[in-house]
Amino acid sequence: ALREALDELDMSDHMLASGYRGLLAKRLAELTPGDLQYTTFGSAGAEAIDFALKLARGYTGKPGVVSAVKGYHGHTGLALAATDEFGAKFGHSMPGFRRVPFGDYEALEAAVTDDVAAVIMETIPATAGFTMPPDDWYPRVRQLCDQRGVILILDEVQAGLGRTGRLWAYEEWGICPDIMVCGKGMSAAIYPVSTATYRQQMQSFFDDNAFAHISSTGGSELGCVTALAMLDQITEPGFLEHVQAMGQRFEDGIAALKEKHPGVLKGLNRRGLLMGVVMSRDECGMLMARALAQRGVIAVYAHYNPNILQLMPPLVIQPDEVDEVLDALDGALAEVGESIGARA
Repeated sequence: ALREALDELDMSDHMLASGYRGLLAKRLAELTPGDLQYTTFGSAGAEAIDFALKLARGYTGKPGVVSAVKGYHGHTGLALAATDEFGAKFGHSMPGFRRVPFGDYEALEAAVTDDVAAVIMETIPATAGFTMPPDDWYPRVRQLCDQRGVILILDEVQAGLGRTGRLWAYEEWGICPDIMVCGKGMSAAIYPVSTATYRQQMQSFFDDNAFAHISSTGGSELGCVTALAMLDQITEPGFLEHVQAMGQRFEDGIAALKEKHPGVLKGLNRRGLLMGVVMSRDECGMLMARALAQRGVIAVYAHYNPNILQLMPPLVIQPDEVDEVLDALDGALAEVGESIGARA
């Protein structure tokens, strides 16, 4: 789709109307639940997070933002302020931002005071190793935000677009955010584009402030063509069922590896093909990443919990390829087991 588009299209200009931006916004409105109807485009996930937080503040007229301890939303402006730990490397924290432990409802309830515009969460925190929330977490968060007039922003940059075996990860808990942010997968690994899709009534802020937010390269026509083709693929009949089946194949294989390597492998955080392999020691993450790279598998450890290895294979992975990754894990676990055993 992108190759064909290059013969006829360029990036376009954010000041001009774009048929392809319109088509992508319309498609997202059709695919999202509730009244998520409007989309603003960016080039990267952090830019879309910045937009979402600006919209929440502008719409509510309040400055406060509550995010999660060990949460990650990007390295720009407001996204960095909502991200744990990294912002401190660049000086004092931005005022108005506070964090609570992910899944701790009492802490969240206390933090959502009258000055809070938004609660922002990664639906499933990636840089923490795909920690799963309590079953009642998101229903209670949604109810709290409704009761206190607070905007709920869910960061689906890593968990959304079919990664969990559902189109949107938050569908697992039967709720809908006020603003949904997508990034990485929206680009189909080909052309950078990010999106922030929000509820219909929030558009009133831009009706009164048309140029409050602009993005020179956000929503490039080439990016929109690419994203539309990706959405067509992941909404094909059987696609999400395939993701679920491959995720289960991984889970079964990793369960067998846990029996074989009990000194290293301790568990698995998983929804679909979003997987955090939990190991016995912090140093295991880096050692496993290196051992897997030597066996042709790319994986990273979770920054906030380095004993967890993040596995995010392509959603189109096939059974024989799953088995190839499991074989690589087997060899890497044996190598790391010997390494940490030698130092025990």
